[in-house]
Amino acid sequence: MFSISKKLILKTACSFCMLFFSITSFAQQPADYVNPFIGTSNFGAAFPGPIAPRGMASISPFNVAGVKNTPMEKDSQWLSNPYVNENTFLTGFSQVNLSGVGCPELGVILLMPTTGNLEIDHLKYGSTYSNEVAKAGYYSVDLKKYKVKGEFTASKRVGVSRFSFPKGQSNILINLGLGLTNEEGSMIKVVSSTEIEGMRSVGSFCYNSPEDAYPVYFVAKFSKPAEKFGVWKKPSKYNGVEAQWMSGYNGKARIMKNTIKTVVGDSIGSYFSYKFDKQETVEVKIGISYVSIENARENLEKETGDKSFDAVYKDTYKEWNDELSKILVEGGSEDDKTIFYTALYHTLIHPNTLNDVNGEYPQIKRTKIGKTDGTRYTVFSLWDTYRNMHPLTSLVYPKQQSDMIKSMLKMYDENGWLPKWELNSTETFTMVGDPASIVIVDACLKGIQDFDVYKAYYAMLKGADQIENNPLRPGLKEYIEKGYLSTNYPGPVSTTLEYNTSDYAISLLAKALGEKEDYKRFAKRSLSYQKLFDKNLKLLRPRIANGNWYEPFDPEAGSNFEANVGFIEGNAWQYAFMVPHDIKGLMKLMGGDKPFTDQLQKVFDTKKFDMANEPDIAYPYLFNYVKGEEWRSQELVKKLVQEYFQNKPKGLPGNDDTGTMSAWLVYSMMGFYPISPGDPIYTITTPMFDKVTIKLDSRYYKKENIVIEKEINTDGKIKTIELNGKPLNSYFISHDDFVNGGTLKVIQN
Repeated sequence: MFSISKKLILKTACSFCMLFFSITSFAQQPADYVNPFIGTSNFGAAFPGPIAPRGMASISPFNVAGVKNTPMEKDSQWLSNPYVNENTFLTGFSQVNLSGVGCPELGVILLMPTTGNLEIDHLKYGSTYSNEVAKAGYYSVDLKKYKVKGEFTASKRVGVSRFSFPKGQSNILINLGLGLTNEEGSMIKVVSSTEIEGMRSVGSFCYNSPEDAYPVYFVAKFSKPAEKFGVWKKPSKYNGVEAQWMSGYNGKARIMKNTIKTVVGDSIGSYFSYKFDKQETVEVKIGISYVSIENARENLEKETGDKSFDAVYKDTYKEWNDELSKILVEGGSEDDKTIFYTALYHTLIHPNTLNDVNGEYPQIKRTKIGKTDGTRYTVFSLWDTYRNMHPLTSLVYPKQQSDMIKSMLKMYDENGWLPKWELNSTETFTMVGDPASIVIVDACLKGIQDFDVYKAYYAMLKGADQIENNPLRPGLKEYIEKGYLSTNYPGPVSTTLEYNTSDYAISLLAKALGEKEDYKRFAKRSLSYQKLFDKNLKLLRPRIANGNWYEPFDPEAGSNFEANVGFIEGNAWQYAFMVPHDIKGLMKLMGGDKPFTDQLQKVFDTKKFDMANEPDIAYPYLFNYVKGEEWRSQELVKKLVQEYFQNKPKGLPGNDDTGTMSAWLVYSMMGFYPISPGDPIYTITTPMFDKVTIKLDSRYYKKENIVIEKEINTDGKIKTIELNGKPLNSYFISHDDFVNGGTLKVIQN
């Protein structure tokens, strides 16, 4: 990571930045360890460009359209991320992006600097590039074709770009025709020689209906007035054949020069051209809003105003450093700190801010504009994040988690349901289960209760009990009657297990609220997975509608995202232990400690464990339930961290799933894990740093911090665990004991 810092020092233009970066490099603040290139390969779906913590605006180099030697026109292929580290041909810098998702969305409003004659064909104006530098809140790159340096930073709702142009004609393009989504409908207008406004439609996440499209509004302001400007429009069809990109007036792509006319269409854009007699820099600020152009302009003016590029970056760097400094680590290698703080950085991207500076945001279904005094969050990839990312947020950033829950409850007001997989006030209903209940219960039982708890409880009950027209729980009638979903429904075993996990969480809250009948009812429902247990295979397997086992059954079918009858994104082995709320019950079904241990170990020995996906993500920790076998978890967690998480672009095991894989790493390196979602309890393993200090928010917790220490005599198994000097006598600790305990010490043999 030092090499990146040194590159950045050498390549930053102004003396202020040279001094600023030099100081931070030597000080090695947490933000200095962030390497945004981690996860940009191996399908990690991260992007290396700048974003503020939980920001609305973000900038990413866009290198997945028009890849050199394999040109890709818009619409010919969808990718889930705007940047792949191995690619070499760049066609612009998108201004709104998602991090670590498996379906395409956003990656639009592409800004691109060029030199020479104006060219609007992205396959012609695209360029190879070199000298990429990425830090928290900063990205830069040299465009080889034009000898132009691009630098990028961002505030919460504004992307800021700085281009260093050589002498001669230079152009800055805004292309609304490129992106990761296929929706038709954009608008652009040159307001003046220093300002452009417009809108781009997006919204086909995971191939949802085009009816779910929604607008992203923007306003772009330039630091220097353009000598020439204009707009272009490419027809979607030409004589019944897909039009080819051409520049000039050839009847196919029309360029309208020096006009402030509003242009609408699918593949449209705008350009600003300059004639420089020496090297010059131009800064471009692009404000984003999901409400209106007026709000995008207000976001731009209030957040960045007359601030320079360097001033915006300084503010964003400080914000990142403040957030990342909530956890301080000591010991470990430089690479250990880099992968740790980069993972923590990834967990602070989503959920992200939806509301504008004036508090306005589009409500669910987008029929009204709402207004908030706090933060309205969006991008709730809950099937992924309920398992560890949200529990991490509850512990380290409880105010953010509180606002996220309040956002969920407003969605319930607007939509009638808690979110399932919400994206920019569009409910995608992607994946299976009812995960919002788990997130809310987990936070509530950890002491985050500054929201209407009973309102949340009744919202959970609606999702868990309403049989008809229930988008959260398809097949609920059969689930309640039989205790499981049959093969009449997709992924019946996976879905049953997800319903069980949610029901268990609801039972915990019911118990805390004194709702005894609900507690008993949901606790019983949470154990219905047992009806899918095959005692001969010691695995869970699907049943058909009449109750018989589904045949033929292949326990390994469904791995590597292959389709199968019983499971979603996994197979029978990867779901065999996904009952985290009843591991002791599962152990009994399997015949006791040894058969349980043998079956669990077999998952790893036969390479059936999938580090890159959620269903089995907690399995390495499950040996802690068997006395005398805890050493297996210690060895496994360490081995998995070393094998799958590295300081390189392919340094994530796969899709980051909006921070879920990264949250797994953060927990694992600190030495504890939230083993049962919804349950306020952690299981303990060996920390990978000598000392970890977690700063606690005084609004929610009594202690100032938690300290985790590792004492090593040899590199062996854990001998004892102490809490404030007293033996813990367990590999589990309650959340209350943990946050009120002071110092947790792990002593190895």
